[in-house]
Amino acid sequence: MDPKPEHNTAPKVINGRIDGRFAKGFSGNPGGSPEATRRAFNKRFLLDLAEDWQQHGREVFKRVRRESPASYLKVCAMLVPKEKLEHSTSAIKAMTDEEIEQAIEVIQTMLAARADETEVIEGEAEVVPSLPPPKAPKTAS
Repeated sequence: MDPKPEHNTAPKVINGRIDGRFAKGFSGNPGGSPEATRRAFNKRFLLDLAEDWQQHGREVFKRVRRESPASYLKVCAMLVPKEKLEHSTSAIKAMTDEEIEQAIEVIQTMLAARADETEVIEGEAEVVPSLPPPKAPKTAS
């Protein structure tokens, strides 16, 4: 039989528990809840992003628009609410054939102007040695 603990001694804490219950000052979930962790991370990330935007935002936007227009448009599209995108597609559906042809001509003119500004880098591909293909496994006969 186990002797009863004396009342004048501190309880023995094992893994943050006293008799199967969490001791005062010990959390049942020391890592915190996943939702709270995600909220804290998102908050910190957005604060850092806002600080970076204050320092470099406009210059970076201009540079990305010049050097990587596809990335720039992708970011812009991601920021547009889906309701607006659905409205845009319905607007295109409402266009007449003549309006669509005019829009295509404008886009082609813009692309041709951009092609004139594009710098072509000349070069040759270099053959890089690779590993031989694996041998077929031998079958037991």
